[in-house]
Amino acid sequence: MKLDDLVIPDTAACATAREVASAYCSPALLNHSVRAYLWAAAYGTSQGIAFDAELLYVAAMFHDIGLVREFDSHTVAFDEAGGHVAWVFAAGAGWPAARRTRLAEVIVRHMWDQVDVADDPEGHLLERSTSLDISGRNVDDFTAAFRGEVLARHPRLGLGDEFVSCFREQAQRKPDSSAAAAMRNGIAARIAANPLDA
Repeated sequence: MKLDDLVIPDTAACATAREVASAYCSPALLNHSVRAYLWAAAYGTSQGIAFDAELLYVAAMFHDIGLVREFDSHTVAFDEAGGHVAWVFAAGAGWPAARRTRLAEVIVRHMWDQVDVADDPEGHLLERSTSLDISGRNVDDFTAAFRGEVLARHPRLGLGDEFVSCFREQAQRKPDSSAAAAMRNGIAARIAANPLDA
């Protein structure tokens, strides 16, 4: 598979989601969001998993928006906050209520340990792709050549250090959050050992 074989849906929602993510995310976090879609779409395509590419792309653009200062909630975990932001975005984009709810579910579920592909293919793909990009889990899903192509076009830009800092700060303020659980479960060490940063 080649990077140019992957298609980003040519829809207003996808273009505007990328615009919003570009306006609020750091360059490292934006590239992470783009890679999250690319890894997910590539894996789904290679495994014959049918998925809604527009839904997956918008979810990828918003899955970490709750980490940025402007959307960081003091009451809920960053993934839940991101789901709420995405729901509002999708309402403005004219998506029906059920599709907005699906979008929020996919974003929240990206922090689950596993998402059943039969129940939620987009959630499964985003959970798998974000785990790969953040901690290197399932890095062998892709050839070294494909990984190199993705990273050359969308470099990491110090994502690991930025992400650990974000999660550490989230964990201190929200000890019952998914970020706090991830910190307790050793995500910082896994991020430091990510082969994508080797």
